[in-house]
Amino acid sequence: MALFGVAIAVATVFFRYHTIASILKWLALTLFAYVITAFVIGPDWRAVAHDTFIPSLPKGHAASAMIVAILGTTISPYLFFWQASQEIEEQKAAGRRMVARRGATRHELGVRGMDVGVGTLFSNLVMYFIILTTALTLHRHGITDIETSKQAAEALIPLAGKFAALLFTIGILGVGFLAIPTLAGSAAYAYAETFGWHQGLDAKFKSARAFYGIVICSTVVGIALDFAKISPVKALFYTAVINGLLAPFLLVGVLLVATDRKIMRNQPSSPLSVASVCITTLLMFAAAIGMFVL
Repeated sequence: MALFGVAIAVATVFFRYHTIASILKWLALTLFAYVITAFVIGPDWRAVAHDTFIPSLPKGHAASAMIVAILGTTISPYLFFWQASQEIEEQKAAGRRMVARRGATRHELGVRGMDVGVGTLFSNLVMYFIILTTALTLHRHGITDIETSKQAAEALIPLAGKFAALLFTIGILGVGFLAIPTLAGSAAYAYAETFGWHQGLDAKFKSARAFYGIVICSTVVGIALDFAKISPVKALFYTAVINGLLAPFLLVGVLLVATDRKIMRNQPSSPLSVASVCITTLLMFAAAIGMFVL
């Protein structure tokens, strides 16, 4: 695990943005291992479709907390920093070095909208199949107290076969390679924006020591947690719950900015986008309240 984390930290510091972006894009394909795993198991698709579109309401605190965690995983606060920062990295890679821009063209907005839309679609598709796979195997057989990803993969062998367990393991490794630079990078971008540090994955280490320092420190903390007596699965769950509680407040801020014509240079978000975010924000607040009330 230590070598795994160190290798990713070194690559994040010394590789340039386009190299890192290309690696992450190819690694994203490993997430489809979860989709394949679900088909290998061979569920009753009619029952799956029924439970997907007519789900049961959460009952009790634990179920409500799980809803908040799912929302916190889907709409995590760090993603806002990562997405916005990568847009700037793309602009820099294209040779645009202006400090301030005077708006975006319709074509640029369309391309970015498609990029975010397709990414959101596939990320939620993968999440759906992860939930489906664990529901059809571990949860169905009463295995709900998993402490590590290794235990999850091993528990799948007698339930779904070695091939399904192998695919699940590939997916876990892919998620790890994707998550570490993304999470560490998001924290670095957030701190850099707050304190006005020189930043960017294309920057040299000497010119962005503080930025890369956060990347390294975040990775070191992650490695240290692996040696601490902390359940990584529970840590991920509670982190997702915290994200689910914080995200709606951040969405309110996003709404205020996105609808301000002056800040958006007369290019505010469309009424449909605003309505979608408003509904999402209200649902997230409702889920958070439900977790404490139910």
